[in-house]
Amino acid sequence: MAICILVVINAIWSLGDSMHTTECDIFHILFDVGVESAQGKYAQMLFSELFGDYSNALRPVEDTDKALNVTLQITLSQIKDMDERNQILTTYLWIRQSWYDAYLKWDKDEYDGLDSIRIPSNLVWRPDIVLYNKADDDFSEPVNTNVVLRYDGKITWDAPAITKSSCVVDVSYFPFDDQQCNLTFGSWTYNGNQVDIINALDSGDLSDFIEDVEWEIHGMPAVKNVITYGCCSEPYPDITFTLILKRRSSFYIFNLLLPCVLISFLAPLGFYLPADSGEKVSLGVTVLLALTVFQLMVAESMPPSENVPLIGKYYIATMTMITASTALTIIIMNIHHCGAEAQPVPQWARVVILDYMSKIFFVYDVGENCTSPQRVKAQEHKLRKDFKYQKKQDRHEGVTSQVSRNRNNDSDLKKKLNGHLNNSNGIQCENAKDAVNCCSCYTVLIKNIEYIANCVRDHKANRAKGIEWKKVAKVMDRFFMWIFFIMVFFMSFLIIGKAI
Repeated sequence: MAICILVVINAIWSLGDSMHTTECDIFHILFDVGVESAQGKYAQMLFSELFGDYSNALRPVEDTDKALNVTLQITLSQIKDMDERNQILTTYLWIRQSWYDAYLKWDKDEYDGLDSIRIPSNLVWRPDIVLYNKADDDFSEPVNTNVVLRYDGKITWDAPAITKSSCVVDVSYFPFDDQQCNLTFGSWTYNGNQVDIINALDSGDLSDFIEDVEWEIHGMPAVKNVITYGCCSEPYPDITFTLILKRRSSFYIFNLLLPCVLISFLAPLGFYLPADSGEKVSLGVTVLLALTVFQLMVAESMPPSENVPLIGKYYIATMTMITASTALTIIIMNIHHCGAEAQPVPQWARVVILDYMSKIFFVYDVGENCTSPQRVKAQEHKLRKDFKYQKKQDRHEGVTSQVSRNRNNDSDLKKKLNGHLNNSNGIQCENAKDAVNCCSCYTVLIKNIEYIANCVRDHKANRAKGIEWKKVAKVMDRFFMWIFFIMVFFMSFLIIGKAI
């Protein structure tokens, strides 16, 4: 031993010469080495005396009728995962347990002021405090970290643990939901008359918590419960730490909710698309398929429960609205393509849709103006009809008078022909026959003209009927467009209100 000390002194002295160390510094170094050597010597002696006849299998109390108090403190370090589908919370905890061992005490003055030692935890008796709501398949023993043993018999055991606990997840307001997950600790075999658990703090320690990207923690209160189970008459105490969590919804807003809102605004715009474009139904079906994909993404991450998430309800309502809009689009397209075979527009539809609703939704024919009064337009339309009718009447009267004159001429001609039939020659007879044939040609021509006029009149009537049905379809398009826009705004504000 003396030789070792001399070797150390020589090494320190040579080091001091090279680094210009003073004699006082060398003395302090030698003193610290001596103290550590002395404490190590006394620690070995203390360990041999304490654990010579010690057993870690029995509860370390002098009176077996008294309960051993175990102080429990939980420090939350990190939330590793929240599995909503399987309802499992994975956390990283620091578990501190402290108790007094009646058989591990000593007088520190007898051991050169040695007041504490650190020894493996499996050498001393440990309380069998476990997590009651554990949801892990691994039932391994706790981590065998060292315990701190003080001279008065107090043992402090700090052990890290990654726990998987069951947590009832309520996803009714996902992604704006709050969750409360319980961590219940208690002794597995000892009742309250043998081991009593005491809270070190009123809540879990969050001073070393690492912020999570998905969850905000709003507290971790601790409550002690004493429960009497049906199998046993003794009380069993436990401590329940309630982890209050609030989801950070920014990720879900920008990746699930906002695309759905933008897609839902395309459904009313399908009514604004012209009916002749041929893409009205295709747009509705495409939007419906896009929302179905988002709905499947949400369903894969949610637990299979009766509580439908808020965003799921929004998706279902939007999909229902788009389905209704697609069905209405098909009906309106059928109205738009009503042709000559269709019945005329009913009088009530003419009054309600063509007269009133068209003005409300600013739907006008070509050449109409929203600032022109309806009466003036009606008068102009009536004047145009009267003018056309008068013009047709005049033409008809002119043709009729001409035909009557021709008939009179024909009768005169026949009389003349009859009066001078015997005195006339063959050439005159031929001229009379030509005149009669000319009058019959005029008659056929008039009939053809009347037929053409009737066809044109019927064509215009059918065309006017088709234009009226197209205007009815256009007014209904505008009406349902605004109705569905209001529904989209209402649903969007409703889900935002739930978030606030």
